[in-house]
Amino acid sequence: MAAWGELLAGVRGVLLDISGVLYDGGEGGGAAIAGSVEAVARLKRSRLKVRFCTNESQKSRADLVGLLQRLGFDVSESEVTAPAPAACLILKQRGLRPHLLVHDGVRSEFDHIDTSNPNCVVIADAGEDFSYRNMNKAFQVLMELENPVLFSLGKGRYYKETSGLMLDVGPYMKALEYACGIEAEVVGKPSPEFFKSALQEMGVEAHEAIMIGDDIVGDVGGAQRYGMRALQVRTGKFRPSDEHHPEVKADGYVDNLAEAVDLLLQHANK
Repeated sequence: MAAWGELLAGVRGVLLDISGVLYDGGEGGGAAIAGSVEAVARLKRSRLKVRFCTNESQKSRADLVGLLQRLGFDVSESEVTAPAPAACLILKQRGLRPHLLVHDGVRSEFDHIDTSNPNCVVIADAGEDFSYRNMNKAFQVLMELENPVLFSLGKGRYYKETSGLMLDVGPYMKALEYACGIEAEVVGKPSPEFFKSALQEMGVEAHEAIMIGDDIVGDVGGAQRYGMRALQVRTGKFRPSDEHHPEVKADGYVDNLAEAVDLLLQHANK
């Protein structure tokens, strides 16, 4: 246990991934992962600062928070850093008008964004809308631009729902990159800017924060590159091979969020 004490010493803030850590999505909204509702409640009763950091791009932030509340979680919209609102801010700052290849569930986030005569493409986890027709339209928009700009809301390879593993936005992002000979700008984990904004909202420096996620690359690797510590939970998309990843090694592995919170409350902020 001395190793955990050393690892968690000085932690003041906790960033929590949502899908695969708090709950698994699926039919009827999905299901909370065992022990996670109480784990979040215990964290929020402690002296540690808590923020939720997600790449969810099939739901608006309001809908996601509503779902989590129905599952029993104590969470509000202001506590969630999500890619769609961050993308809208970037679009406004740079005067960009997107062609949207996104899920209908997140389209409302872009209601106040001008999408006429598009000069960029925004791609998210569009689910069943990742048809050849829709991908080809995004490709055509990019190829007609003198300086094509592609934004991807996250770059995950896959995620877990109650019915099994599901392809995420990353493979489709890579297809457009390859076809157009460009590199996408990622809005979401593992982008350093995304972690930076979450920590600023929490009022904590990177060396004082720890990320808890199920994605060895997006959550763990992204957080570590930004100077944070990171734990991987063995829930959600976790695969046993993650513990032997050739490039990323988590600072610690825990069975679930409940175990992570037990350790944090015992050792952090000492």
